[in-house]
Amino acid sequence: MSDYHPPTELEEVVNSEVKEWHFHIYFHQRNADQHQAALDLRDAVLRLRRDGAFVAVPLFRVNTDPIGPHPVGSYEIWVPSTSFSSVFSYLCMNRGDLSILVHPLTREARKDHELRNAWIGPSFPLDLSTLPVKTEKLPIQYPSLKLGYSAPEPEFTLDQRRHIGANLERILKGEKEAAKAPMN
Repeated sequence: MSDYHPPTELEEVVNSEVKEWHFHIYFHQRNADQHQAALDLRDAVLRLRRDGAFVAVPLFRVNTDPIGPHPVGSYEIWVPSTSFSSVFSYLCMNRGDLSILVHPLTREARKDHELRNAWIGPSFPLDLSTLPVKTEKLPIQYPSLKLGYSAPEPEFTLDQRRHIGANLERILKGEKEAAKAPMN
């Protein structure tokens, strides 16, 4: 029996939301077809970003050998939470046979890669010994974009969120298949 109870206090949950994510595209670096597929996917993401489909910033460097915790060739794509769904959807549908590690960016890089991760495709074992357990600073990337942790203000205030939630409950009241929120 677990003693863990997920937080449900609105302000605490909102203040702990992940604002930035990494997608690590993996390829077997000695497999020319996979390497090319990874580069083609990267170019497609860059074209789609240019055309306004989503905000996604692939790191300039493509690692052709294992680096850090990553056991094979890889590159990283930084994504603010506002584009997460669009990028996740695109990569799910267009990854081919590549594997993709998805993890949040928080002060706890080891937990982010080990416990808070997800995989699109088969997973790979990671070398977590290279990652810090905890850092003081948030790993903010691309502050010039004013997105993610660098955004000047939240998308919705707490009052706006409460209003949205109450409206959803009112609308869903008539839906037989929708679970009802607890009263307290």
